[in-house]
Order: sequence, then structure tokens, then C-alpha cells
Amino acid sequence: MSETQNSGQKPEARTIELTVNGVSRRGKAEPRMLLADFLREELDLTGTHVGCEHGVCGACTIICDGAAVRSCLMFAVQAAGTELATVEGLADGETLHPLQQLFSEHRALQCGFCTPGMLMIAIDLVANNESLTEDDIRTGMSAALCRCTGYDGIIKAVAAYAEQIHGKSAHGNGADV
Repeated sequence: MSETQNSGQKPEARTIELTVNGVSRRGKAEPRMLLADFLREELDLTGTHVGCEHGVCGACTIICDGAAVRSCLMFAVQAAGTELATVEGLADGETLHPLQQLFSEHRALQCGFCTPGMLMIAIDLVANNESLTEDDIRTGMSAALCRCTGYDGIIKAVAAYAEQIHGKSAHGNGADV
């Protein structure tokens, strides 16, 4: 056993430097601190929600170096030196991000708990797929659980966003978005 285990002391916190929403940030994290907790507790970015803490619900989804990840499954120390995007970085002041506006227009949210993760998953899905069918969107968005909306508004909002970004629209299950 190491001295730390014998003495009952917590492991020493480490300084983590990373970029979040285009801004260099720094905070302290013990080696086993989850990234979701680091964002919420150390950086005061509380838009990333913690739901299941098992990577199943998708509420904690953020973008890390261009890919959607579950921040409840990643240690903060693993994020050192990375570029993160969280829901707080979507809006420009009082101006909503186009996807946030489409979620509102298509009534794609109710209680709002899943919304940050849904938005980040949708942004990643559309950014990495130029040609999406409605089925593709349904499959991609199934990475996040919502108990309120029934998903129809979410699927419509993501399809509209994909059309804005890629100029294609969904006309059915097999059609491109």
C-alpha cells in the first residue's frame, strides 16, 4: 500500500489547463474527478447536466476535440490540453445559436434537463454527416434520453438545422436531410 492509501489522505489535486468555448481555463482536479464535475464545480459551467453518471442518458454530452463525449465517463485529467465546447458556448450573448432557436420553434424541449446534451449531440451529428436521413437523425439522437417530448420536435429541429447547414431536407425515413 502507498502512504496515501495508508494515511487516508485524498490524492493531490492537479492543475488542469484546457480551452473551453474558445477561452483558456484552469482549475484543480483530483485524479479521479470526472470531467462533468470539473466543469460544474471548478469552472462553474453548470449547463452540462449530470443524469445517470453511467454514460447512458447523454445529459452530460460535450464536444471534446471535435467529437461528442460523455463528460461523466471521462476524468478531468484526461481533458488537459484539449478543446471543449459546452452548451454555454452556443449562444452569442442574448442571440441563440441557430439550433437553440430551432429547438424553441419546434417545441423540442419541455423540462430542459436533457436539452444541453441533446444540443451537443445534434451539433456533432450534423457537423459530421453531410447527408442525413430522418432515420439517421433518430438513430443519432437516440444517444440522449428525453422523458418529456416524445422526440418529434427534436427530430424536426435537428432536420431543420441540418438543412440550414448542408442545404438538404428530409422528406421521409430514407430521404436525405
